[in-house]
Amino acid sequence: MKIFSESHKTVFVVDHCPYMAESCRQHVEFDMLVKNRTQGIIPLAPISKSLWTCSVESSMEYCRIMYDIFPFKKLVNFIVSDSGAHVLNSWTQEDQNLQELMAALAAVGPPNPRADPECCSILHGLVAAVETLCKITEYQHEARTLLMENAERVGNRGRIICITNAKSDSHVRMLEDCVQETIHEHNKLAANSDHFPLSLMQIQKCELVLIHTYPVGEDSLVSDRPKKELSPVLTSEVHSVRAGRHLATKLNILVQQHFDLASTTITNIPMKEEQHANTSANYDVELLHHKDAHVDFLKSGDSHLGGGSREGPFKETITLKWCTPRTNNIVFSSVSELHYCTGAYRISPVDVNSRPSSCLTNFLLNGRSVLLEQPRKSGSKVISHMLSSHGGEIFLHVLSSSRSILEDPPSISEGCGGRVTDYRITDFGEFMRENRLTPFLDPRYKIDGSLEVPLERAKDQLEKHTRYWPMIISQTTIFNMQAVVPLASVIVKESLTEEDVLNCQKTIYNLVDMERKNDPLPISTVGTRGKGPKRDEQYRIMWNELETLVRAHINNSEKHQRVLECLMACRSKPPEEEERKKRGRKREDKEDKSEKAVKDYEQEKPWQDSERLKGILERGKEELAEAEIIKDSPDSPEPPNKKPLVEMDETPQVEKSKGPVSLLSLWSNRINTANSRKHQEFAGRLNSVNNRAELYQHLKEENGMETTENGKASRQ
Repeated sequence: MKIFSESHKTVFVVDHCPYMAESCRQHVEFDMLVKNRTQGIIPLAPISKSLWTCSVESSMEYCRIMYDIFPFKKLVNFIVSDSGAHVLNSWTQEDQNLQELMAALAAVGPPNPRADPECCSILHGLVAAVETLCKITEYQHEARTLLMENAERVGNRGRIICITNAKSDSHVRMLEDCVQETIHEHNKLAANSDHFPLSLMQIQKCELVLIHTYPVGEDSLVSDRPKKELSPVLTSEVHSVRAGRHLATKLNILVQQHFDLASTTITNIPMKEEQHANTSANYDVELLHHKDAHVDFLKSGDSHLGGGSREGPFKETITLKWCTPRTNNIVFSSVSELHYCTGAYRISPVDVNSRPSSCLTNFLLNGRSVLLEQPRKSGSKVISHMLSSHGGEIFLHVLSSSRSILEDPPSISEGCGGRVTDYRITDFGEFMRENRLTPFLDPRYKIDGSLEVPLERAKDQLEKHTRYWPMIISQTTIFNMQAVVPLASVIVKESLTEEDVLNCQKTIYNLVDMERKNDPLPISTVGTRGKGPKRDEQYRIMWNELETLVRAHINNSEKHQRVLECLMACRSKPPEEEERKKRGRKREDKEDKSEKAVKDYEQEKPWQDSERLKGILERGKEELAEAEIIKDSPDSPEPPNKKPLVEMDETPQVEKSKGPVSLLSLWSNRINTANSRKHQEFAGRLNSVNNRAELYQHLKEENGMETTENGKASRQ
């Protein structure tokens, strides 16, 4: 269906009743020669415009901006309402210019303040506006002619802007009801328009914009109201605005909203002063254009907002800096300065009568072109736009500030995060292969019976496949494991079969078995020092990532929930499994310590170990000889006839070293253990304190001697 939007037809209805001749009470200084005034001359009193003059000027400014940016296919019809409706122009392209409208308004003249207000009404103009919207335009007629038998597929939409001085909110509601009833009646008439010489079209959508204007200093009797849908055909909004510059600002904002316009302010424009020809000053000029000229700013998030524009704080403007042109024609001066342009849009100055705007337009119309750069505090300048004229019209050209399609493509390692070299390029190629668009021949229906749109289905599938899809190898574990492929490939489906659920459960059980066997995982150690995380920490990371993947698709179906339940059940291990893992961690710690001890031993010198071992053997021989001497002395007790068995508990325990155990310590402990099993341990050594034993204690009792700690005796 070829739809003509509401901006295709715009009908202005301006109130011409006697109360519109009232002053707006916003004074304008008429006598500007204040400094050079001759003495004795009385200065001229300031003047003020009428509500009618303010309404006409504001509506003409609205039309001027629209004609500058959209010279074709955007049409305006002007109606003046007093005792009747006076239509000033038609929908033909010849009547769409400011000269025709200004000449027609001059013929109408200002409202007569002495006329009978009871005979005048804005309702005449609103009825005529609805009737005008029903009339077909040249562009609509051309579209209907091309479609022939499908002419009813051409849409008819429009907008009515009514400027009046309403009495109250109830008066506004009465105007809305009148427009709604008139649309209903004319749609019935347009349904049988084929029988009339003038073809009519039914109104499919109409926007009614009611602007209540009142003098400055008075209280408004009408309240503002945002856009509201009164019927499927009619929407209405109400604006209560003071006359004068406030009304002009409101119409300027509305024209931007109605035609999707945006504002750009050109700063630092050098211009010579009129009084001082040798000096120059910098000026700013605000331009309006289609908002598509700022698409690159919106995509990049760098809007360069310069705050509110001169039209008020409710508007935002993007600031671009003037670049002084080096040649008469930048575009065609040389091949090196031929810029890659992505779009061109007509512009319209906001303050068309100001000297900076006039100088800028004359400069451009003389064949000059100006580059515009984005203001930046640091770094190289970025030229994003260019102003140039073509055929007497000024265009804002959008230049490509990024890489051109004519250049070589950037390396994949030059991403937003710096030089990244471990992208999942192979997996991404497989991902693109699985999500290719193909012709959709046979229609498919959803569960609710509605027709499934192929494009929407493709977007939905792409969304499911990218809910969790890490782009870098070092950021994922499960996508680097071949054992997880059966689960990862089916969990993204919209619905699972029983076989799919069984395969997912088998995958989870295989992972549990891998953890029980303590199999290694493909954990990336890029950017980490040492051997990386422990084995149990690796599996904890793997289980967390697998749970994230499954939870991302849990709402697809109930069978996805079953897969998650199986996963959570396997993650909650029994107590004996936790105990086994603790023993495994202790074993790993012992292995690490033994490895470290071996390394320390390898670093020691061999001759030191041999000297220590020789000393230990000699001390062992001396202890054995001393034991034989004590055994042969007459004061020693008789040895037992039978040598008792030495139990393992009586074997002296080798003191465990807190640090790493060396090979020498292991050898010494082995010799001591072997020697202790060959004889009964000396009782004095068993009862010794700090490896010191008192000998011949019975002699101390007989001779009255006392033995000190150092072994020397003293007589009492």
